Amino acid sequence: MVEQPSPAANAAALPAWLSRGLADLFPAATAPEALADPDQTLAARLAEARQQGRPLRVKLGIDPTGSEIHLGHSLLFRKLRAFQDAGHTAVLIIGDFTARIGDPTGKSATRVQLNAAEVEANAETYLVQLGLGQEPSRALLDFTTPGRLEVRRNREWLAGMDLPAVIDLLGTSTVGQMLAKEDFANRYGSGTPISLHEFLYPLLQGYDSVAIQADLELGGTDQKFNVAMGRDLQRHHGQRPQFGTAGARWRAEDEQEPGQHGRAGRRSAVDVFQAREGA
Repeated sequence: MVEQPSPAANAAALPAWLSRGLADLFPAATAPEALADPDQTLAARLAEARQQGRPLRVKLGIDPTGSEIHLGHSLLFRKLRAFQDAGHTAVLIIGDFTARIGDPTGKSATRVQLNAAEVEANAETYLVQLGLGQEPSRALLDFTTPGRLEVRRNREWLAGMDLPAVIDLLGTSTVGQMLAKEDFANRYGSGTPISLHEFLYPLLQGYDSVAIQADLELGGTDQKFNVAMGRDLQRHHGQRPQFGTAGARWRAEDEQEPGQHGRAGRRSAVDVFQAREGA
């Protein structure tokens, strides 16, 4: 019988398929006594899961605010697929509830709110673009292999949230913490209005991690605040906090390439995947 490696032996480094392309990983404990702690280092959490024979639950949330998946998400979906191929469970959260608020990240003004019909229509096109109904070899995500993918809509747990639950959620954060978010700080400093419902967005997005009991959340480098909020809320609800990874994002100018189909010449994540796979 081959002896399973201990968490301590595996905590020193992450697998190459996981570390490739990562811009940030948190928490990332470096103290020797913390390296074997599955709540302090992702490598130790991976080793623990392997010993227990369970897959990690890897979260990626996307709000269907348009008809095409943004090219900036391409690397995130490829990383999520890498977790699937390594035997873990990808939990794709379609933010059909949070999309009606709109992520304030990177925005200098309040987003225009979408109605439920617009959000649902966009959600359906997203799933098709990601590979619903396709062979795994030709899709961004594997929709076929049992246990590799859960598709959840966050209205499942957010739409029925009553006022006491909302008050409890609001009580886990402060105005000071929200204003520490760069986008809010810039708007506050310039006198640009911030609607109260926008403060709810990172809390609701963070609560998604509680609802699905995430081990790890994938996000862009601009999503660290929201991912950290998920960690705080998991602790508040007595769960083990998730890890967060921030992957490199495509630059906006990379979306514009002559000769590519798509709205106004913009390249979607699917365009890039198919081009690279020779589709």
